[in-house]
Amino acid sequence: MSGSLVIGASRALDTVLDRTVVPGFSRVGSAVRRRLPTWPDDPRPGALAGRHVAVTGASSGLGRRTALDLAALGATVHLVVRDAARGARVAAEAEAAGGRDGAARVWVCDVADLDSVRAFSSAFLEAGIALRGLVHNAGALPAARIESPQGHELTMALHVLGPVLMSELLLPLLSADAGRVVLVTSGGMYTQALPVDDPDFVRGEYGGAVAYARSKRGQVELLPVLAERWRASRVTVHATHPGWASTPGVTSSLPRFATLMGPVLRSESDGADTTTWVSAVEPAPASGHLWHDRRRRPRNMLRRTRASDEARWRFWEWVADAVGVPARRRFTRAG
Repeated sequence: MSGSLVIGASRALDTVLDRTVVPGFSRVGSAVRRRLPTWPDDPRPGALAGRHVAVTGASSGLGRRTALDLAALGATVHLVVRDAARGARVAAEAEAAGGRDGAARVWVCDVADLDSVRAFSSAFLEAGIALRGLVHNAGALPAARIESPQGHELTMALHVLGPVLMSELLLPLLSADAGRVVLVTSGGMYTQALPVDDPDFVRGEYGGAVAYARSKRGQVELLPVLAERWRASRVTVHATHPGWASTPGVTSSLPRFATLMGPVLRSESDGADTTTWVSAVEPAPASGHLWHDRRRRPRNMLRRTRASDEARWRFWEWVADAVGVPARRRFTRAG
């Protein structure tokens, strides 16, 4: 078989794994893809030496694993956590992974609380640390509807509002090192449409898994808006979905799913791989796209979840108003 046919067959197999969901999102998908000739190269050793990357939700699960892997590539990792003691334990692990003292620093911030985001961002700006990357990993899946201190539904505040505000406030530091903003999303977003008319989930029967997926849909639909908004600042934006990984969050929030799918769930290292890759590989991946297993993925698998440009813009206007930044209307078709 010729080289071009091999590449074509590999890409076709990759796509089949993705569209059939279960094999593609499980450890089976990554195990197969890693053996294909289309699997991209790892970031070079020391790719982030001298660079700084901030990771929210870094005290456990995928955030912890991402921080350790970035430190191993030479980065100084800034662990943005709610619990300073847990953050300190991960900082010690990150210094061991990076092989040097000072490879990690702990910052306290509740990403769901916009006032906390502002306080953290102000302190970080005062420190004047140029950021190569900002990984928004902090997440939660509550059983019942909870409101943030500003009165927003918790998952929307934690997964969309806090990350957008933090990125906007830290834009000068990201711009200083052609930074990359990475939103760690979820394949669950494929099941939900953009909640334009009820972003705070005020109407209807609340379900934690549905709210989680709706907020993750919001992250992905904002990609083209944010890519255009930050283009002049040389800051790129990406979303990564980890597939189905075995983490403390999955075990506690989705115990039935964790039990049923346990044998095929990915390891934390496997789940964090694409986030680390997008954060470190050169040149930077194209801005404004969703990535899984080191390949660009479609934002929709179901026709009913597709958002129009107008719906996407209305959602962005709500987000911008909620966090207090100007919307600056400019329309670009998402494609």
